[in-house]
Amino acid sequence: MNYVELGVAGAWVMESPVWSDERGFFREWFRLPDFLAREVSFSAQQANISYSVHNTVRGLHYSIAPEGQAKLVTCASGTIDDVLVDIRVGSPTFGAVEVVHLAGDVGRSVFVPAGVAHGFCVTSENGVLAYLLSSNFNAPFELEINPFDAEVGVLWPLDGPAIVSDKDAGAPSLGERRDAHQLPPFVA
Repeated sequence: MNYVELGVAGAWVMESPVWSDERGFFREWFRLPDFLAREVSFSAQQANISYSVHNTVRGLHYSIAPEGQAKLVTCASGTIDDVLVDIRVGSPTFGAVEVVHLAGDVGRSVFVPAGVAHGFCVTSENGVLAYLLSSNFNAPFELEINPFDAEVGVLWPLDGPAIVSDKDAGAPSLGERRDAHQLPPFVA
């Protein structure tokens, strides 16, 4: 696999070959030894799959759980623009926004470090996002920032009205989360 660092500290894209034939394709999207070689502690504790229709925006979600929650995400079907926002207090890249195009038939995955807000937008008719989490979902520690917050400034690739949950649409802004001391710390 090839690893490409992103503009968010500790985040990267992993690129792997895609083997295709008349049956379809096969690709790898996670190998623990590669993480260990980069001195990144990542142990999958939960795996999730999200199916969404065109113009769905999910996020921006993050965890303030004491153990942290890193994510490894990939698109299993369709096309998705994956979004990372560095909201970690004290991070050298605080406020940085990264958008990574993912497709089911392209060998790209994204590592989202603990404390970085994550979201995505489905750009195909429908899309499936698969992700591994380093800690289990823990409702009191799971927070969100409004995906359309002007301070964050994500340029969602919409070609019509966004389909978004009431929870995400009504989420506080980054400034409101900052003022409420609900942002995660940067851990080097």
